[in-house]
Amino acid sequence: MKDEPLYLRIGTSYFKQVNRPLSSGDSMTTLIPWSAECIRLDHSRDYLKDRVECYDGFCFVPSHLDYQQKVGGFYNRYQPFQHVARQGDASTVFHFLKHIFGEQIEMGYDYFKILLERPTQILPILCLVSEERGTGKTTFLHFVKSIFGENMTINSNEDFRSNFNIEWAQKLVIGVDETFLDRKEDSERIKNLSTARFYKVEAKGVDRQETEFFGKFILCSNNEDHFIIAEPGEIRYWVRKVPPLKSDNHKLLNELRSEIPFFIHFLSSRDFAHPNRTRMWFTPEQIATQALKKLLNQNRNKLEVEIAHILLTICDEKDLDELRFCTGDVQDWLIRSMCDTKTWCKLNGFCKMPGNLPRRKTH
Repeated sequence: MKDEPLYLRIGTSYFKQVNRPLSSGDSMTTLIPWSAECIRLDHSRDYLKDRVECYDGFCFVPSHLDYQQKVGGFYNRYQPFQHVARQGDASTVFHFLKHIFGEQIEMGYDYFKILLERPTQILPILCLVSEERGTGKTTFLHFVKSIFGENMTINSNEDFRSNFNIEWAQKLVIGVDETFLDRKEDSERIKNLSTARFYKVEAKGVDRQETEFFGKFILCSNNEDHFIIAEPGEIRYWVRKVPPLKSDNHKLLNELRSEIPFFIHFLSSRDFAHPNRTRMWFTPEQIATQALKKLLNQNRNKLEVEIAHILLTICDEKDLDELRFCTGDVQDWLIRSMCDTKTWCKLNGFCKMPGNLPRRKTH
């Protein structure tokens, strides 16, 4: 970025390239619209002709290890990778990722290697959930942000629902902290975007434009059961329940950041443990977890959940391995369950609530 001109003309508009300071002490390179007249006033008449590099327009070409700012005469809005791989000790990173991915740690390493080397590859929606505090979910988001810099954004639920999406639609990784997207349209949008190749971006005062989309979603939530609507048979979510950290280390994020060059070296020299087998790289069986099963069960139809609860109660009370019934029995059980399910199934499958007639046991 240091070799590039300070001013750019992209299409018919002029921009000034600046390093905007951040509260962390770092800076973020960004383009600010600038007028040709201001450039003349600040420099000279010949400056526009001799020192301003011209581009035909913007493009978005993700790359980390073979980055190009100018692609076919277009200005690449994807930001260059800031880290240089170095051999060293990344034990803190390894320990932290083992905490996050558990028995699926090799898949976790593959996930980061794909982001680094094949940023255009579709990946499952990674969901980190836990009702407990101090699990490191937010730290994980900031760690990923530290690796990919300006090519990742961390949104709130409101940011994701906004019509103005240019701030996150052109990012490699889109994190949502404290996720609670309980509307059907929210889940459908995320599912569609997780496999989309094109998306319409919109900014204030600018017409909507179709652009290539390469975003990968990371959702973090304290709600294990209903942070998003997921229907049975869903294969796009990789849900992991994260346990609490064993120790409270307030310097953990800084330690993780210091080991990023070593972690990048590890990823570059490591082969994939799981080869590409589906359009989302991993198979549904590989990303299946108990946390995903719990999410799918809790998002079932309420009537289905109620019927399952009644059947399980009967089987538990009567110590049954098999229960045979017809539709009329289920309808009757649902009516009776409004009283007290356990009361009527305790003795020989008969309802003992006042006013109810005994029914034949169906087994």
